Amino acid sequence: MDGVAVETDGSGFKIDPMGQFVVRPLFSDGPIQWYTVTNVTLWLALAVVCVLALMVLGTRRRAMIPTRSQSVAEMAYGLIHNMVHDVVGKDGAKYFPYIMTLFLFVLFANLLGLVPASFTTTSHVAVTATLALMVFVSVTVIGFVRKGPGFLKLFWVEAAPLPVRPILAVIELISYFVRPVSHSVRLAGTMMAGHAVLKVFAGFASIVLISPVAIGAVTAIYGLELLVSLVQAYVFTILTCVYLRDAVGEAHH
Repeated sequence: MDGVAVETDGSGFKIDPMGQFVVRPLFSDGPIQWYTVTNVTLWLALAVVCVLALMVLGTRRRAMIPTRSQSVAEMAYGLIHNMVHDVVGKDGAKYFPYIMTLFLFVLFANLLGLVPASFTTTSHVAVTATLALMVFVSVTVIGFVRKGPGFLKLFWVEAAPLPVRPILAVIELISYFVRPVSHSVRLAGTMMAGHAVLKVFAGFASIVLISPVAIGAVTAIYGLELLVSLVQAYVFTILTCVYLRDAVGEAHH
């Protein structure tokens, strides 16, 4: 979460809740190119470091009585392993490492956004859309590799009356290609909205008369954002499992 300072000008009190989402270069003031190191690059890299720290450094000295880091890593492992098994089935076990990595990356990217003066990378559709497109392309490729042309049966609802099937096929096809949009916008929109509200209440905390109420609201919203960060990572991951099930499971009957 970027700075929460309240801006004032000649006209009086002013809050800029969207300023925290501006992408800025770290080492220059020039235009941003594809190779420019920005605040987004920094916090994405830190999310990767956190994943490695938890799963590699946190578990390198595994013991019967686990440390805190080992306990957290084992809880995350068990949560996602059970999710893959329950949603995708035994055929999804080979894709567990990717799904586990995706969950941890989104989770840490969300949580790091709550650190003061940080940047919430998952509030940008460019980031979440890239993750969603990776899932979409992977699922589509896996579907065709495993089933060949039979993967197209996903769009042919055999349980429906024959005259209705072509209409449903078009709807199913549109729904399939809309998946990356809904998958990415849900995460980015939720993270952006929560942090914007948090910034607004933090701004009101500087006003003496309403400061206690604003501080209480900020505390409550911050706690809610912690929960939202976990829930959104979980939702993003379970949707990935649902989409993967279409590729490795059976089509409509």
